[in-house]
Amino acid sequence: MSLVEDPPAGAPDIVDADEVRRARARRIERIGKWLLPVAVLVVMIFLWDRIVVWNAIPHYILPGPGAVFETLIEDRAMLFSALLVTLQITMLALAAAVLGGVGLAILFNQSRWFEMSFYPYAVILQVTPVVAIAPLIMIYVDNRIAALVLCAWLVAFFPILANTTLGLHSADHNLRDLFRIYGATRWQRLRYLQIPSALPYFLAGLRIAGGLSLIGAVVAEFVAGTGGMGSGLAFRILEAGYRLNIARMFAALLLVAGTGVIIFAGLSFLSHMLLRKWHESALKRDR
Repeated sequence: MSLVEDPPAGAPDIVDADEVRRARARRIERIGKWLLPVAVLVVMIFLWDRIVVWNAIPHYILPGPGAVFETLIEDRAMLFSALLVTLQITMLALAAAVLGGVGLAILFNQSRWFEMSFYPYAVILQVTPVVAIAPLIMIYVDNRIAALVLCAWLVAFFPILANTTLGLHSADHNLRDLFRIYGATRWQRLRYLQIPSALPYFLAGLRIAGGLSLIGAVVAEFVAGTGGMGSGLAFRILEAGYRLNIARMFAALLLVAGTGVIIFAGLSFLSHMLLRKWHESALKRDR
């Protein structure tokens, strides 16, 4: 008589059935992740169109989705040139936010006294509305683009600063002790331990700052209120509002929203590519 019991009959079938169930659930989830938002968007556009038609709403109050799409095509040269101006300000502000936020976070991490001295002022800049600071910036900064970039930077840099500072402080204490035992220098601890530990925090702050830089650029353009060939989408929205061209307003808003989605998606993809092989937030889990 064998001392090792045979596996119960049907056990492999149970395992295979469980694997099939999980695979089917993952496949449905992948499809639903794209299909459900598209379905909601189609329903919202349909309801928008029906509300305009059923209530006979004038186009200068609420245009239908067809009128907005036609305006987007007809005014594409004007709108997309304005989009490039807004996008230029957004990218410059985001780049400055990354450099300033990461640089200050490293300085804060290396010097506790420096952090205690200057971190409160970073908080003050964050909680002060940019619309209150922007008029002063427009007065004291002669270059219009530089003034707009500075306004957008004030909005975008704090999430990167706060998240990166938190990440640098969150390195495992046991690993810090191990580095200290082996005689690692401060630069070696920063390079091989703290910066890799802070990378997920930095990327989370970067995703937030990407959207905020666009918001800051649009708000700064609203405050500046300047027109001409070098004006961005915010001025086009104001101009369309003054002329009661509501369809153009919606088209410009659609471009702003689409740009924000693209920025967030691009930064999310970057975060996934950098973290997918080692960090828990990007690893696939069985459910």
